[in-house]
Amino acid sequence: MRICVVGTGYVGLVAGAGFSEFGNTVTCTDINESKIAMLNRGEIPIYEPGLQPLVKKNSKAKRLFFTTDVTRAAADAEIVFLAVGTPMAEDGRADLSQLYSAAEMVAKGLNGFTVIVDKSTVPVGTVEKITEIISKNTTSDFTVASNPEFLKEGDAVSDFMKPDRIILGTSHKKAAELLRYLYGPFVRTNDRIITMDPRSAELTKYASNAYLATRISFINEIARLCDAMNADVEMVRRGMGMDNRIGNKFLFPGIGYGGSCFPKDVSALLHMSREIDVPAHIVNATHHTNSAQKEVLVEKVLKHFGGDVQGKEFAVWGLAFKPKTDDVREAPSLVIIKKLLERGCVIKAFDPIAKETFKSTFGEHDNLHILDSPYETTLNVHGLLLCTEWPELRRPDFKRVYSDMAEKVVFDGRNIWNPEYLKELGFTYYGIGRA
Repeated sequence: MRICVVGTGYVGLVAGAGFSEFGNTVTCTDINESKIAMLNRGEIPIYEPGLQPLVKKNSKAKRLFFTTDVTRAAADAEIVFLAVGTPMAEDGRADLSQLYSAAEMVAKGLNGFTVIVDKSTVPVGTVEKITEIISKNTTSDFTVASNPEFLKEGDAVSDFMKPDRIILGTSHKKAAELLRYLYGPFVRTNDRIITMDPRSAELTKYASNAYLATRISFINEIARLCDAMNADVEMVRRGMGMDNRIGNKFLFPGIGYGGSCFPKDVSALLHMSREIDVPAHIVNATHHTNSAQKEVLVEKVLKHFGGDVQGKEFAVWGLAFKPKTDDVREAPSLVIIKKLLERGCVIKAFDPIAKETFKSTFGEHDNLHILDSPYETTLNVHGLLLCTEWPELRRPDFKRVYSDMAEKVVFDGRNIWNPEYLKELGFTYYGIGRA
């Protein structure tokens, strides 16, 4: 099939490469000229494991192309996927300006019946709005469907190639047939395609992310109770997870969720609920709990030092919001480092991938130093804070770390270290919910 994908971010680029892997001819488009130039040189503008070889292979096979000419690419396509950003606006709603602009450009190139597929995360009713925009800019036959993505950063390629479900939001028979045909190779061993109306499809994406975010906030609240009641949240979550009705996924306490999906999707769902005057109390509590959780590590630092951290130096390991990505959007590290710098601390940080994205997001500060090795950061510091559970940070040389630190205290924001082992070495250990 001939496919056009508008947008070359995490969703668009992974989708384009994934579709081309199954023999489709895919043209990925973006108005960002420098990004398209990078892709045409074989360079990937985002960090995502497994993506570069997939792009390189299918580009070489002449199945995957990149261009800034959105209108022309749409003219040649049977199916056009809209995969542009829908960032969070200041009031919490999803900013759809890029999506509407993309729809206009696509409309001007339509040539014969085309299925326009909204793959971006959008509020309920967006398919109808896109239909209106395209209708005003073309006389060609088309239909608009919703096909929300469910990709995890750091594992997006695997999620796309082996989806646990594919949701098609359309009541148009031919569109449903074309999309089922396109996705057929992805679900040969188990039909995991579900067709529903567009509004239900749009809400399914928000409901899914909000529920997962709620599980995270719930276990973080339980962790706070464990701290106060001298219980161990690691034992509690394991006991909970063994119940088949609950399961063990997304029950890992920490310093809050971040990234490009959960924060903005929770905020957008709250905004939608306010617009129609239907309270979303649980979703609202999820949002507030997560905001508070990002400061819990700072609270532990201040408590340990009696509130006086002026001039003290701290090592921070991990800047990305999760491992296997360079994404620092809404990352807890942004809040933690900001709060410590405001208290007059000196921060020496390390991340194996997210150094540059953190710098561009956070900006420069005289007391912030991002170094190239985790062991460089621990020299003469008064404490070590773990923010991201990168594999290489799970079993470091703690004897070396102990020797290098001025004060032997660690704040494990992801509960990945063994408290007993660290205490045997002489460290003071603080985890999340592990009083």
